[in-house]
Amino acid sequence: MSKEQKETQLQELSFEQAMDKLEALVAQLESGDVPLEQAIELYQESMKLSQLCSQKLAQVERKIEMLVEEDNGLSTKPFPINVEE
Repeated sequence: MSKEQKETQLQELSFEQAMDKLEALVAQLESGDVPLEQAIELYQESMKLSQLCSQKLAQVERKIEMLVEEDNGLSTKPFPINVEE
């Protein structure tokens, strides 16, 4: 499988699928029973999955809208995002 095909497969994962795969990779890495070369590959894949999950969350956050009751009915406004530092 080519690198482009792997990237496409990753992009097609749902958030939940990506998180499940990320958790499995982390568990594998934490076991300590992985040869160094494989651990590096697993770490790289984990980082890609982490970035993918972050991107998917950012997309969802942009789509979230709150319904606000007004005098003349309901309207929408962007959901306020509080980033704690």
